[in-house]
Amino acid sequence: MKIAFVGKGGSGKTTLSSLFIRHLAAEGIPVTAVDADINQHLGPALGLDEDEAAALPALGAHLPEIKEYLRGANPRIASAEAMIKTTPPGRGSRLLRLSEDNPVYTACARRVPLDEGEARLMVTGPFAESDLGVACYHSKVGAVELCLNHLVDGRGEYLVVDMTAGSDSFASGLFTRFDMTFLVVEPTRKGVGVYRQYTEYARDFGVALAVVGNKVQGVDDIAFLRAEVGDDLLVTVGHSEWVRAMEKGRPPRFGLLEEANREALRTLHARADTGYAARDWGRYTEQMVHFHRRNAESWGNERTGLDLAAQIDPGFVLSESLLSQSSAH
Repeated sequence: MKIAFVGKGGSGKTTLSSLFIRHLAAEGIPVTAVDADINQHLGPALGLDEDEAAALPALGAHLPEIKEYLRGANPRIASAEAMIKTTPPGRGSRLLRLSEDNPVYTACARRVPLDEGEARLMVTGPFAESDLGVACYHSKVGAVELCLNHLVDGRGEYLVVDMTAGSDSFASGLFTRFDMTFLVVEPTRKGVGVYRQYTEYARDFGVALAVVGNKVQGVDDIAFLRAEVGDDLLVTVGHSEWVRAMEKGRPPRFGLLEEANREALRTLHARADTGYAARDWGRYTEQMVHFHRRNAESWGNERTGLDLAAQIDPGFVLSESLLSQSSAH
């Protein structure tokens, strides 16, 4: 299952991402977490101190190695340099599984012990001073998009991505790579405005989206959200002394999280699981190809000097059946 948490800056999406990751780990479910936000706070939210978080290897810094591994023996891709963030897999490509060890995880992932269980964590890396004026953050999350394009995940394992804030989540095809997107919305006019923007963008691509009302203080807030977002409102989360302690760097044992908020996490888990039954690998592959063609025509062909549409393998559909097949090594 591939899950995204999105929302405007300050809505609490990173906090809720970390709580959901802790919940999955406590249930004994294999979980891989990815911090794809320009503000890299997921590691600290999972209990890492500043030095540990700063030492995490950045996906963007290992993009050449990632491309070389994923290219495998795909005859349509002449070299790793010819790959861009949207390059789709084809016959001969190496695919990623969540419950495995591979060179990508060895280079870019680290195990984070939690109160109950553990999570594998990967980060895009922060926006560095050397990037100022010469790069955009989408070039960093491109490594995440490339990995998700080559990911075949099965039932009972989770990838949870803390996305960059605001409408930047829609600046690439990455927003279509998830089985479920949880939109964190505060009970304010700005929060609802973000909801309307997201639903407008997501509608044409069949993105499964549910609203998590956050920072809810009473029945008036719930009524406001219900009136504005209707049945898209899945659950609400209120004040948490546990979260306040976590944000001070002194989280209690996760089992002490308030029961109302633990129940909210169970609701998110149940909704996320419905995405598995609704998964359409054919549409997933078609969307991948769609965004690759758009990127190729917009900038990729000119940048590489190649016709990148030739990388598309018309006979290839990413699917769970590939889990039982050996990748080219």
